[in-house]
Amino acid sequence: MIQEFRKFIMRGNVVDLAVGVIIGAAFGAIVNSLVNDIIMPPIGLVLSGIDFKQIKIVLQAANEAANKPEVAINIGLFLNALISFVIIAFVLFLIIRAMNSMMTKEAEKPAAPPAPSTEEKLLMEIRDLLAKGR
Repeated sequence: MIQEFRKFIMRGNVVDLAVGVIIGAAFGAIVNSLVNDIIMPPIGLVLSGIDFKQIKIVLQAANEAANKPEVAINIGLFLNALISFVIIAFVLFLIIRAMNSMMTKEAEKPAAPPAPSTEEKLLMEIRDLLAKGR
């Protein structure tokens, strides 16, 4: 059973998937930073200095005396996540589009003519010998 599990793990698809998940997580962190640290501050500045992370609907204020945290709907965090999703989806679209165009270019290339068979090679040699003998 252990050898069968080892075979399963070492198959190319599983390793490729693991690499894809790790790179995807790192890419997600980069996009989140892009949205939170680069895109949203200028948008907030244009919109009268609004910090999107602070936009929320408070359902129940925090009560420190009763040790109850604030209950709120974080609209700004949702907007950040939505923008991150759109950016990631667009980048994936561009990557898949580029891969599809490369695959169609490869498919359009004409196949190399098949190598002559042994009989054809022998016939060509005979033809060349006969042509030299004349």
